[in-house]
Amino acid sequence: MATEAKESGGYLDILRAPHALRLLTGTLVGRLPNGTGPIALVLFVRSEGGSFSLAGGLTAAYGIATAIGQPLLGRAVDLKGQPRVQLPAALISALGMIVLAVAGISPLVLAYAAVVVAGLFTPPLEGGLRALWPSVLGREDRVHRAYALDAVAQEVMFTVGPLLVTLFVALWSPAAALLVINVLGVLGALSVVLSEPSRTWRSAHREAHWLGALRSPGLLALLGSFFFVGLALGSITVSALAYADERGHAAAYGWLMAALGLGALIGGVAYGARQWSGAPERRLTVIVGLLALGYLPLMLTPGVLPMTALTALSGVFLAPALACGFIVVDRHAPTGTVTEAFSWLVTTFGVGAALGSAVAGPAVELAGTTAGFAVAGGGGLVALLVLLATGRVLRVPGRTVRHAAGAGADDAGHAERNAHSSENDRNGVVEPGFSTGRQA
Repeated sequence: MATEAKESGGYLDILRAPHALRLLTGTLVGRLPNGTGPIALVLFVRSEGGSFSLAGGLTAAYGIATAIGQPLLGRAVDLKGQPRVQLPAALISALGMIVLAVAGISPLVLAYAAVVVAGLFTPPLEGGLRALWPSVLGREDRVHRAYALDAVAQEVMFTVGPLLVTLFVALWSPAAALLVINVLGVLGALSVVLSEPSRTWRSAHREAHWLGALRSPGLLALLGSFFFVGLALGSITVSALAYADERGHAAAYGWLMAALGLGALIGGVAYGARQWSGAPERRLTVIVGLLALGYLPLMLTPGVLPMTALTALSGVFLAPALACGFIVVDRHAPTGTVTEAFSWLVTTFGVGAALGSAVAGPAVELAGTTAGFAVAGGGGLVALLVLLATGRVLRVPGRTVRHAAGAGADDAGHAERNAHSSENDRNGVVEPGFSTGRQA
């Protein structure tokens, strides 16, 4: 059951907290290079006279490198702290893209090396921010609401980011756009790591284990589900383009993508304004089920206006699924691995989206646009099945006390409050806030 969350003042209460607005803004700006990387690379390669195949190859190399680097850097953050990892990574990643912008696409070996370096060293700012929220906001209900705000902010970034790239290209050039976006990314990361919460944050002591966060069965179950959520979302981006081409309506693609983002924004805002009873694992299963249900009508491929409405509807439960997923990650990540665990979620979701795009292309070519959207519906249904099949594992949180999120986070009162809150969750007691995300 859900009720309005009047006690904590909603999103404004979060943004008024010391450091919160700076951390959220800095993280979003710091993630611009990654969020806009694919479109910036395609525009740059085409401006240099490169083929679409080369643009796709460089984009794929960048995406794969990012997927590999995120959990590794996340583990380094848990071990070494945020400033010692995030800022050097941001500088090296930006350097890779600057080399590409200056040297161009020839020789190809240098171009590929540049994007691989940029991807591998993309700083795990997304996971780092979620690790900071407990020390910044204190109360668990505020942390939960911040996770929802984070999910909504992601949708804003993925909407505004491409517009910024196209603006910079129009004002200057694709190479200049690459340079400016990456300089902004370094400034965003710098703003985060110079803040007091980032400088003082320390992960809880972690058990030495080569698997790190992946030794948690509950986390593995969640990652398996979100892989297929990512697959569904990735397939929609390709299928929507095929739909626009089929209808001879080029602008329809922009409308569909905007509608998808708008639906996610509406869903995330509405979800974060409520408080929820029961354990978040059970709630996540319901949300993913509704998400899958929203993807199925896309196979009808009606006229542009009805299709735009269906696409908006299909996005409504995306941000709530991410937000609730963040809470489940926090509950199941082994102690001392929270940044790594969140980074694995980003990686899994991203790899799933890339595979969805790869699968939807041949599906459209072989059986038409409906088949492309069928990939989205199938991905959503498999994501639900994974949660249903692993329900017993997910019902047992890996920890009953939250991770140490900063200086002073280990005091007995804080631990007791969190332990009590976790016990309430398992017993179905109404949470004081709500349960809520990353990256795609």
